[in-house]
Amino acid sequence: MLTDGRTVHWYADGPDDASLTLFWHHGTPNIGQPPGPLVRPATERGIRWIALDRPGYGGSTRAPGRAVADVVGDVVAVADARGVGRFAVAGHSGGGPHALACAALLPERVRACVAVGGLAPYGAEGLDWFGGMSDGSRGELEAAALGPAALAAQAEAEFDASSFTPADHEALRGPWKWFSGIVEAGLAHGPDGMVDDDLAYVADWGFSPAVIDVPVLLAHGGRDRMVPYTHGEWLARTVPAAGWRLFPDDGHISVLLHAETFLDWLVEAA
Repeated sequence: MLTDGRTVHWYADGPDDASLTLFWHHGTPNIGQPPGPLVRPATERGIRWIALDRPGYGGSTRAPGRAVADVVGDVVAVADARGVGRFAVAGHSGGGPHALACAALLPERVRACVAVGGLAPYGAEGLDWFGGMSDGSRGELEAAALGPAALAAQAEAEFDASSFTPADHEALRGPWKWFSGIVEAGLAHGPDGMVDDDLAYVADWGFSPAVIDVPVLLAHGGRDRMVPYTHGEWLARTVPAAGWRLFPDDGHISVLLHAETFLDWLVEAA
């Protein structure tokens, strides 16, 4: 329970004596359960997972009007409750901006950050923000930019399967089929979490990526149609000294087939 009366539901997995604690930031619409395919590889590298459901998802109380930066207070509360001083952060898709928020606003506590397939700020200078998105992804985020009523109507639309590439669909049938369960759980109580996420993405994030002063690795699939790789390129130009990895043949999900290399980078950078 937080001081404002909200409940934040969190998860932990991995050895208590781990050399590195990693806060995981989930995508939209998901819950915060640490990524199943990476739990064992992380443990083998001495990494312990901690994650939370963002407000409106899973067991966490909704916080209408939240900004991307608001996740920082929840992360600090969970870290303090667990007795964790310094930690790394990582996020995929919608979790990318939230991981970057921690890197920007908690430089004294964040050791390193990985953001995979994440959005750039809405209205980012020099970026065609909607360019290259699938009809479904574009429609959802354009509706968010119009406001809550338009987005609520769009939230009822059927998922656009063309947002995923053939490589994505193959990954979802195989190593990353774990996703189907957390998406179902993320929508179990309705679309509130997704709606609040989308509204936050197209509003002021509450920080600038340009102020980040901790090690950052940005990664993206070159064929991503949900969040086009141009978002990652923009972030790589904007975040000081950020590392950039583009996987030309991968989409939004299949890029995670390289996730163990991201864990290796975190261990070295942190």
